[in-house]
Amino acid sequence: MGLQRRTYKQRIFIYFFAAFSFFMVAILAFQFNREKRYRTDQLENTLDNIAGFTNRYIEHYDVMEEQNFARLDTIRYLIPESNTRVTVIDTKGDVLYDSYVSDYSQMENHLSRPEVQKAFYSETGSNIRYSETTGQDFYYFARYYDGYFVRCAVEYNIEIKNFLKTERVFIFFMIALFVIMWGLLSLVTNRLGEFVNKLRDFAVRAGRHENIDPSLTFADSEFGDIRRQIVHIYNDLRQAKEDLTAEKERLFNHLNALNEGIAFFLPNKEKILANSHFIQYINLISDRSSVSADMLFEIEDFKPLVLQIDKCLGDDDVINTKDLPQFSITISRNEKYFRVQSIVFPDKSFEVLISDITKPEKRRLLKQQLTSNIAHELKTPLASVKGYLETILNNKNLPKDKLEYFIQRAFSQSERLNELLNDISLLNNIEDAGDLFEFKYTHLRPLINDVIENLESRLNERNMLVQVSVSDEVNVYGNDSLLASIFQNFIENSINYAGENAEIQIKQYLEDEKFYYLSYSDTGKGIPEEHLPRIFERFYRADEGRTRGSGGTGLGLSIVKNAVQLHKGEISVRNKPEGGLEFLFSLAKG
Repeated sequence: MGLQRRTYKQRIFIYFFAAFSFFMVAILAFQFNREKRYRTDQLENTLDNIAGFTNRYIEHYDVMEEQNFARLDTIRYLIPESNTRVTVIDTKGDVLYDSYVSDYSQMENHLSRPEVQKAFYSETGSNIRYSETTGQDFYYFARYYDGYFVRCAVEYNIEIKNFLKTERVFIFFMIALFVIMWGLLSLVTNRLGEFVNKLRDFAVRAGRHENIDPSLTFADSEFGDIRRQIVHIYNDLRQAKEDLTAEKERLFNHLNALNEGIAFFLPNKEKILANSHFIQYINLISDRSSVSADMLFEIEDFKPLVLQIDKCLGDDDVINTKDLPQFSITISRNEKYFRVQSIVFPDKSFEVLISDITKPEKRRLLKQQLTSNIAHELKTPLASVKGYLETILNNKNLPKDKLEYFIQRAFSQSERLNELLNDISLLNNIEDAGDLFEFKYTHLRPLINDVIENLESRLNERNMLVQVSVSDEVNVYGNDSLLASIFQNFIENSINYAGENAEIQIKQYLEDEKFYYLSYSDTGKGIPEEHLPRIFERFYRADEGRTRGSGGTGLGLSIVKNAVQLHKGEISVRNKPEGGLEFLFSLAKG
């Protein structure tokens, strides 16, 4: 005899009961842990305050400089809690003072104590353990200050243990709540079971095409039976016309959701349907308003496509279903680019699809221009290297000083060529594979200092001074290498163009919830205003004075702009009234 199947009412009760039981256990565990953590935090906060007070006392009376630790005995009378033990330990682990031990100089090394070890690596540490010195259990709390630890402790007695215990009132409250919920669940599941039973009987009668009595009471049932009967009734009532209407509506919704413009036409070029994007695109292309889809065949820009379609619509042409005729043209209008495609079907109806390809097309043209610029920029160092090497090869008896000069010049040009290729690679990586850079939280001030240190010799040659006014707390979520390249390119630009004795200033001038706002400026001669909008372009040079010979690859500021944007920031530039350039930029906190 098989096991009796549980009713829907029983199953729903079990599911709700299990869910509520799990929820209650989770709440109890969370509350116990929260209560315990709260009480522990209270105790540690008290001990932390005493440690802070002790540290201020040591600093105020120069106890560390004078090595007069006996003076700390006064603290015992200043601390409200008389049973608090205060210990001062140096970074080697030697005990400098202990309020519980008179001869604290003889105490063993405390560096290995758990609370001291935790404070050494995490600034603070706590532990409950037995004291070998006093023979008592203590609750220890240690905090690391500049050059020493202050450890505070209280005896781990019955009073402290009771203080750290969590209250039990919440358990009784949850038990009472559990009983109440038990009753509510029973009531709800009974009513739900009764409703499901009635619904099942209704579905069965409807499936048999019986007359449904509104006052009919419903018998016992299962949800599976209900579902099958309702689906059966629904399928019987559906009609082919309704199915066709639904399919047509779905097709219209899909076409309207597309980003492309699409339209279908009969062999006589009468429109079947067209979505809103199609109407919008042909209006943009025709430069006329209120152009309908049927007027596609009258617009001059579409003539090449229309001619191809007309060839397939002739009476004598038979269209192979496995090789449908397809045509495509590209239309440029008002700095926008459109690809227009058409497919002719076997019944001579056809489809026209218009796609906005402005972004990829402009990107293609930009890359084409970039390739031309790169080729132009590479010619100069390559020609120089080739010229110097040809001179050496064609003149076997060159004097040693001349030979060294030509080799040095060839090497310098090869170095410039290497820098150019590295900058191009970095710029392409930022633009095309920015998500591959590893991001982490980075303190900006040490990173800036490293960049300045790396460029120190070049700054000294130009007698240039760098002032940094960026807080040590500035913490940016970004890539170390890209952040360093921002400040390195800024400073190298100033070295190359600002002139000798110039001053550089890097400062943080504002901060909000999402961004740090920084500025970089120098006291050079600046750049003419008409050139400022273009200085972030690749290989752009503002004037004849900024030539290749004066340094740089022409990509530095383009790298800066892309690196700032990759860090979710923005950058702008202006001439300062007193002279020199100033860059204003932002970097995201996270």
